Amino acid sequence: MFISSKRVAALGLALTALVVTGCGSDGEKAASTPAASESTDAAAPAGKKIKVGLVTDIGGLNDRSFNALANKGLEDAKTQLGVDGRVITSKSNSDYIPNLSSLAQQKYDLIVGVGFLMADAVDTVAKKFPETNFAIIDFPQAGLKGKPKNVRGLLFKENEAGYLAGTIAGAYAKANGIDTISSVGGQKIPPVDAYIAGYQAGAEAASPGIKTLNAYSQDFVDQAKCKEIALDQIDRGSGIVFQVAGQCGLGSLDAAKEKGKLGIGVDADQGYLGDHILTSALKKIDVAVLETIKSVQDDAFKPGEDQVFDVKSEGVGIGEVSAAGAEFQAAVDEAQAKIAAGELDIPDTVGK
Repeated sequence: MFISSKRVAALGLALTALVVTGCGSDGEKAASTPAASESTDAAAPAGKKIKVGLVTDIGGLNDRSFNALANKGLEDAKTQLGVDGRVITSKSNSDYIPNLSSLAQQKYDLIVGVGFLMADAVDTVAKKFPETNFAIIDFPQAGLKGKPKNVRGLLFKENEAGYLAGTIAGAYAKANGIDTISSVGGQKIPPVDAYIAGYQAGAEAASPGIKTLNAYSQDFVDQAKCKEIALDQIDRGSGIVFQVAGQCGLGSLDAAKEKGKLGIGVDADQGYLGDHILTSALKKIDVAVLETIKSVQDDAFKPGEDQVFDVKSEGVGIGEVSAAGAEFQAAVDEAQAKIAAGELDIPDTVGK
């Protein structure tokens, strides 16, 4: 059973890692910004010395989920593989190209763009630096406009993780007389919608006829926006709120706690936030980053294609289930087995 046992300690390591502040308007400024530690652990294994750069999207490392997990993957590579690593955070979309270009100009062996929102920037910079290896999380290589051959896509079946979260939400709701659950997305982009579509499908399978509310904050940072949406959903009867909005979504979970409702985390196991967290929909971005870095170190990196992480490969799944949801674990296990066996057709688009 793919159940994470990592809670505060693991995520805390990701968030306390030394990071660099994002650049402003050009690559030179990015290059001169203090970086995350580029020295390696003295006890790190001796391997091929490579330099790996990671550029966050606007959610930043304080999202305690998406970007934080990518950074954890880099930190794990520094410790386990002995690579040199640097993180540059992005404060706005206009930072993406300068940040990526800065690392490419410094001849980093691998540059990882964290997130769907960075697709155009990765496409632009990868074409300018064809000898540099790039990876992008949540966007397919073939989907990039110029289809650069030096990029590898790291994709996740969020709909499968969402389905598992929806299964336990629906089962809990049915057993406790709750007729409405909800989700709060950041921007309406494919990875977000895939989570939500799976969540709604899983809930419907576990509790036929359940009402599902959904809204988008159009933001991945401002927690107040997501909290306001969740409070409105709770006022409309939602008993369980699923956050799919990174750092902004933490506000949704806070709203659930404030109103005595349950919340479901995203990407990382967010059970550390309190007993009101029923579970979390997971995707192992840290593992994907670590594996990709190792492939470069081993001269086995395969650009020009994608790697897909799903339930079967244990690349996505569900986090620890709270005491309140423990009695519904069997339903989750059954759904997970069916997904791994390819027996369920799970939508990946909201409204499909």
